[in-house]
Order: sequence, then C-alpha cells, then structure tokens
Amino acid sequence: MNQAQKGNNERQGRGAGVHTDEHILVCLSSSPSNAKIIHTAARMARAFNSRFTALFVENPNFETIPENIRRLRENQTLAKQLGAQVETVYGEDVAYQIAEFARLSGITKIVLGRSTAAQRSPLGKMMLTEQLSFYAPEIDIHIIPGGNASRIYRAVKAKNNHKAVIWKDAVSSIAFLCGATLLSLGFYRLGFTDANIIMVYILGVLLTSTVVSHQIYSLVSSIASVFIFNFLFTHPRFSFTAYETGYPVTFVVMFLTAYITGTFAIRYKEQAAQSAKIAYRTKILFDTNQLLSKAGNKAEILNAAAEQIMKLLGRTIVIFENENKGLSNPLFFPPDTAWDASYDLEKELETANWVLKNNHAAGAATDIMSDARYMYLAIRVGERVYGVVGVDLEKNPLDASEQSILLSILGECALALENEKNAREKEAAAIFAEGEQLRANMLRTISHDLRTPLTTISGNASNLISNVGSFDEETRKQIYTDIYDDAMWLINLVENLLYATRIEEGRMTLNTSTELLSDIVEDAMKHISRKADQRHLFVAYEDDMILVRADAKLVVQVIINIVDNAVKYTLPDSEITVTTRKNHDMAEIRIADSGNGISDEEKEKIFEKFYCGTNKIADNRRSLGLGLYLCKSIIIAHGGTICAKDNEPKGTAFVFTLPLEEVTLHE
Repeated sequence: MNQAQKGNNERQGRGAGVHTDEHILVCLSSSPSNAKIIHTAARMARAFNSRFTALFVENPNFETIPENIRRLRENQTLAKQLGAQVETVYGEDVAYQIAEFARLSGITKIVLGRSTAAQRSPLGKMMLTEQLSFYAPEIDIHIIPGGNASRIYRAVKAKNNHKAVIWKDAVSSIAFLCGATLLSLGFYRLGFTDANIIMVYILGVLLTSTVVSHQIYSLVSSIASVFIFNFLFTHPRFSFTAYETGYPVTFVVMFLTAYITGTFAIRYKEQAAQSAKIAYRTKILFDTNQLLSKAGNKAEILNAAAEQIMKLLGRTIVIFENENKGLSNPLFFPPDTAWDASYDLEKELETANWVLKNNHAAGAATDIMSDARYMYLAIRVGERVYGVVGVDLEKNPLDASEQSILLSILGECALALENEKNAREKEAAAIFAEGEQLRANMLRTISHDLRTPLTTISGNASNLISNVGSFDEETRKQIYTDIYDDAMWLINLVENLLYATRIEEGRMTLNTSTELLSDIVEDAMKHISRKADQRHLFVAYEDDMILVRADAKLVVQVIINIVDNAVKYTLPDSEITVTTRKNHDMAEIRIADSGNGISDEEKEKIFEKFYCGTNKIADNRRSLGLGLYLCKSIIIAHGGTICAKDNEPKGTAFVFTLPLEEVTLHE
C-alpha cells in the first residue's frame, strides 16, 4: 500500500465520528525519520478523532539546499496526504515558536522525534522538550523513537559556497582584530588604562560579529583578543604570564563579555535578516492583492501574478493560459532582461499539459515528470483550472516559505480570475437580456406600425377591386394617393430597419465618392413624403458649388429622416427650410421647422435608439425611434457632427456637417 492510499484510509478512519477537543501537532523537519513521526501522529489523531496539524519552524540555521528541501517537501506532502493542516512559522527560537503556535491554535498534544527532542546546545542549553515544557506546561509532549534513520542521519551541509564565505569571514575577523590591536597600542602609548583597552577589543569582537556569518568567528575572536591583550598589555609584556592575581578574572570577564556581545550581535543580525525577508514577502502578497484587484481582464491578471512571483522568487516564470481546454503560447517573465533560450518547449509543454488535465503539480521537485526543468502548478479554483504557472528550478528548489507564499499568490490569482469570469458572464447576461428586451419591444412596435398602413393599403385595394366603378375620378385618385403614401412610409421604415441591423452587426460600410451637395439634397426632396405638400418646404443654397466626400445614398437617407420628422411633428402650413453652406473645412446642412420645438432635456436623448420623445405626432402614426439614431451613426461614420438646436423665432433646427472635397482643376 503506498503512502497516498494509506493516507486516504487514515482520513476515512478519522472521519467516522465527531471531532473531540483534542488537537495534535506534529513537528516537521528534513530528517528521514520524520516520516515515521508523521505516521505515528496521524494514527494518534485518528485514535482521538481529533484535529491534526503539521508545523515547520523555519529558522536561520536551516540549510536551504536541494537535499534538505526535497526531503522536507516530501514530509509536508505526506502530512497533507494523512489529513494534516500544514503550517509554516519563522523564528530563531524553535521551542518558543512551537509553543506560541500551539497556544494560539489550541494544541493539546505535541509529537516530536527523539533526535529532535534530545538536541542540546554546546553550552548546556535546555533540550527542546525541556524548553517546550517551560513555555507551554499545559501541553502533553510525546517523544517518538526515530529508528535507525535517526542515528545515521546528519543534516546535509551546503558545499558550493562554504570556501568563499570562510575566506571572507576569516579575513574580516583578522582585519578587525588587527585594527583593535593597533588602536589599543595607540591608547597604551597615550597612557589609557587596561579597562579602555579591553573595551576596544570588545568593540572589535562586536564589529566582527556584525560582518561574519557564523558564531564560531566571534568565539575565536574573543579568545584571540584575550591572548593578545595578555601578550601585549599585561606585565610582563610579550609573554603569556601575568603577575597580578586579578588578571585571570579579568581575562575570563573579558572573554565572556566579548563572546556574549558577539553572540547577541549575530543573533540580532540573523533576526533582522529574517524580519526583512518576511517583510518583503508580506509586501509582495499585499502588492499582489492590489494589482489583481486593479487588473481589468484575464490577461492582465495572469501577467500581474506572474510578475509578482518572479519578484518573489527571483527566477524565470513561464505562464500558460487555459484556452478552450488547451494551453496558450507560453509567456516568459525572466528576472533579468532576457530569458534562457535553452527552454525545451516540447518537453516542458508536455508537463504543463499534464498539470492542466490532472489539476495537480508536476515537473521538477515533484514525483511526476521530475526530469522537467520547471515545476508546474495549476491556477485553480476547485476543479476549474484557469492556467498553469511554471517556476525554473534548475539551480535549486524552493524552500518551505517560498512554496507557501507561491501557493498563496496562485490562490489569489485564481480567485481574481474567478471573479473576472463571473463579472464577464454577468455583464454578458445583462447585455443579452437587454438585447432581448429591445428586440421584443421593437417587434411589438414594428408589428403595430406595420399593421396600420397594411390595413389601410389592403382596405383601399379591396375597395378599388370591388367598387372601382362606383368611385369618381377624384375619389380614386385620393385612394391611390393614400396607398402610395402608406407604401412609401413602409419603404422608409424598412430602410431604417436595414440600416439599424447593419450598424448593430458592424456591417455598415461607406461607399464614398465626390458628390455635389445640391444633387444629394435634390435627390432627397424627391423621396419626401407627400404629406410635405401640406407644409411649406424651402431649399436654399448659400454656396452654389459645394463638393463633399460622402456616401450619397446614406446622406439622402439622413435628410429624408430629418425632414420626415419635421413633417410628422408639425402642423399643416408649417415651414420647413433646408439650407446648405460652407463652414471652414466642412459642409453644413441645416434643416429647420417652425413647430413647437424640443426641450433641452430631450435634445440629449433624441439621438438614442428607440427614443420617440414626448411630442405628439401630427398624423397620429407611431414612430420606432430609429430615424435620428441612424442619422447620428451615418454622420459620425462620415467624420461629421450632428446636433439639434432651437430655431428662431420658434421650432427646431437640425444641423449636421460633412467633410468638403477639394478638386483640382487642370486647364
């Protein structure tokens, strides 16, 4: 039975009853024997039917090298498989961090391995179990034998950077010791007391501690300072003997003072470095939340998350977007200006596709396709995968804290993508509902408007068929005129509907050419409704020759729509005037009437689709509210403007412009 199956069985056993008040904590480490400790703690949690937590304390002494990190990650994965909630905390005092976490989390039992519990410092510091008992006396501590593995295990030390660090620290220690000695010799010649000289050496040890990376250099510097002080400044000088009886005490105090001062300096430096690291990672998380909340679409969210991960880890990040259950082209985010061209796309893409299909991590530092250079993680919410992120692990794997923060960023990214998807679907649903509502309203309006003229046409045609001999010439002419007017109204309605459909679908194209503006106006006047015969229609050209660049058919439709509106909303004997003139580099067409006018509030709305206004139509025929909407769309497509103004002394004037066309004459 493998570990995953065993973990499932143990979780099923634990879930059989109600949880008790017990809460078991197992301590994680990179030791090979830690797996046995985790299994034992899981069985205890199952036996007590209790909550189960696994805790790793990251401190400055943890060696972040591949072997340790790999083993630690295996132990964390095992704890998760056995049903534990895995947590990571940071601090130098391991016992205090465990005790504080246990107190805040309501832990009742702590499970340790024997090798961990028996750790004691060279200076006789209390064992871990003793410290835990001191910090948290109310919590039961269980020590589990680690087996043979605990006896043969030794923490693997880093091999690749020790030599350079050793030489650097050794040179720094010697330099500070020499500097303290030279300064002390100067003080000695000036007649300073031994106490002043001792303080100089303590200062040298303190400065050494702030520069070097290990406590051993402070210890060596402290011992060397004592011997140098004894050799150079005590009587007899230039020997390691001292005549005064108080000097041995002086040497011991000097050594302890220098050593303790140096130890505290190193400890505070390590704590400062750890605090800076935690602060930086916290800032990364905070900035990630801010950037994701500002991102407007899926691509921006993925880019923001990838850049933040790259800043956090200082490694090349590759990201794939889930497009129709397949991966998009990879996007690379290198920490410097260029990414490594040795990326094996075919091999890495196979691993990324596996992650997409299985919703599980794979690649480097995992048990699945571990020969890949990158480790791939899914950006997911539940079973929905939005993309795959790859992290370059060629140099070394991630430590526990980096892994934890990486998962947090991916979780934030997945939630942002989920919210963006929901907002997009909601917006699409609202647009669809609005479109359906508009379509329903338009169909109702069209059916009503079509019924009225068609009824008139069919009734008049029926009368002509049945009673053509009973009508005199004048009556027949009136019936013919009514049929023609209603047919022309229907034609204009259908034209507007066709143009509206083309605009909505983005299919309205302009077939522009050089046109004489007066010809366009005259053509439009021929199509004006016969109802205009009851109005006084005037056309005036302030400039005889105005050439425009326009689609003549569409501009004719604009003039027809505006003049038809003037006919509809004015009483018989009203005046309608069409005027054309040049206005700088544009041609201006003004269509004014002497009706009741339009309020300022309605002037802002009359160009909206399906807006019919509040004025009563003179012939009582309903309007679709598409005419002026089409006019505005056509004029804007030509690069012109259109607006409604008050006409003096009364009425409304519609003014629109078209671009002039310059023609060069060759004589």
